[in-house]
Amino acid sequence: MTDFDVSNLDTGTPHSARLWNYWLGGTDNFQVDREAGDVIAGILPSIVTLAQEDRKFLRRSVRHLVAEAGIRQILDIGAGLPTADNTHQVAQAAAPETKVVYVDNDPLVLVHARTLLAGSPEGRTEYVQADLNDPAEILRAAAGTLDFTRPVAVTLLGILHFLRDDDEARAAVRTLVEAVPPGSYLVIAHGCDDINTDEANRIVEFWNERGTPKIKYRSAAEIARFFDGLRLIEPGVVPCNRWRPDGDTGHVDVNQYCGVAAV
Repeated sequence: MTDFDVSNLDTGTPHSARLWNYWLGGTDNFQVDREAGDVIAGILPSIVTLAQEDRKFLRRSVRHLVAEAGIRQILDIGAGLPTADNTHQVAQAAAPETKVVYVDNDPLVLVHARTLLAGSPEGRTEYVQADLNDPAEILRAAAGTLDFTRPVAVTLLGILHFLRDDDEARAAVRTLVEAVPPGSYLVIAHGCDDINTDEANRIVEFWNERGTPKIKYRSAAEIARFFDGLRLIEPGVVPCNRWRPDGDTGHVDVNQYCGVAAV
């Protein structure tokens, strides 16, 4: 079993994964994260709703890919800290044999995930400490669990806006997409500044002054470019609450846009 490097764990600076955990009602966070989370929520009142709708999109998109599209392998990059309805739980509830590899660059995330998240006996759930800035390393590590000759769903939920250079972000996505065969899928949720632009700009500025890693929101059109050359499934690139809503989905458009595309 992999040992994760926690020697550089920073508990004095707010971290995105722990903030997200806090906004979703989790307990795997520190006082500095809770304080920052409350301040950010005061600046951007919709941030908790955004986090909740992002998680609901994860649930709906994973269920669709597994139950309807027949996906049995998922590479979840930027997994975040465990809360409710984690990727493998949703996937393996629909198809117990599904394999899921979680990837995060925060050792705290992976230590907690390995401790708290057990997959189904029929499937497999693994954890990789790696960074989206090095997609080749992600693919190398994930290949110990996933078969890249068979379809894989690559999920990038709330992670691409941490790659602030547009060319580097698109190159990372391209590397991942080129590594999976036809029949695979790309799933993205990304901070967007098209709705409540002033609030979005304030949250980006606040976070980049105090938190790590730094972020960059993009427009819906810029987010759509990550899917160039792929077949976006309906309804395309939309706020998370508008992607195939169910009875639990909110009605307020959030600053987190998403899309699912077939490779």
